[in-house]
Amino acid sequence: MAYLVVVMGVSGSGKSLVGKWLGNTTGFEFIDGDDLHPPSNIARMKGGEQLDDSARRPWLAAIVRRAEIAVANGDSLIVACSALKQSYRDQLRSIAVPVFFIFLNGSQQLIETRLENREGHFMPSKLLTSQFEDLQSPVGESGVVSVDINQSAESVCTEALNGLKKLTSD
Repeated sequence: MAYLVVVMGVSGSGKSLVGKWLGNTTGFEFIDGDDLHPPSNIARMKGGEQLDDSARRPWLAAIVRRAEIAVANGDSLIVACSALKQSYRDQLRSIAVPVFFIFLNGSQQLIETRLENREGHFMPSKLLTSQFEDLQSPVGESGVVSVDINQSAESVCTEALNGLKKLTSD
C-alpha cells in the first residue's frame, strides 16, 4: 500500500536531511516541500516576512497534488514540510492514503544555533521565533512519531526510520 510520509518541524530542524536519508533507505521518492513554494513565498521569507495561512495554503495544495500523483501511481512519497499547524496537517491528510508524520522536535536555542551556521537557504534565522509561535505540536495526533533532534544526525535518522516502521506496521 502506498502512503505519504511527512517529515515535519520548524525551519532548521533537519527535515531535508532526514527526508533524504529516509528516501535513500526506503527507496521511496523524496521531495523537499520548499521546492514547491511559489516564488512570492520565497521572496517574502528572504525579505524576513513570515508567511500567514493564506500564503501557505497554495503551497500545501501543491504538496497534496504532488502526493496524489505519487500515490495514484502506487508509490509512497516522503516530503519535507514544516506542517506547523494542525489545519495544515489535516490538509495533507486529505489524500486517500495513510499519511504519517515524523515530527523533528527540538528547542528554539538548538535550532537557532543550526540556522546561524546554515548556508544557502532562503529562510532567515530571524523568522524562527514566528515558526515556534505557529507550531501546534502534533504529539498525540494519530500517525505521528516525535523524534528528539538533540542527538547525532545518525541517531535522529535511525529513530525516524524505526518510528516510521512502527507507524506503517500498525
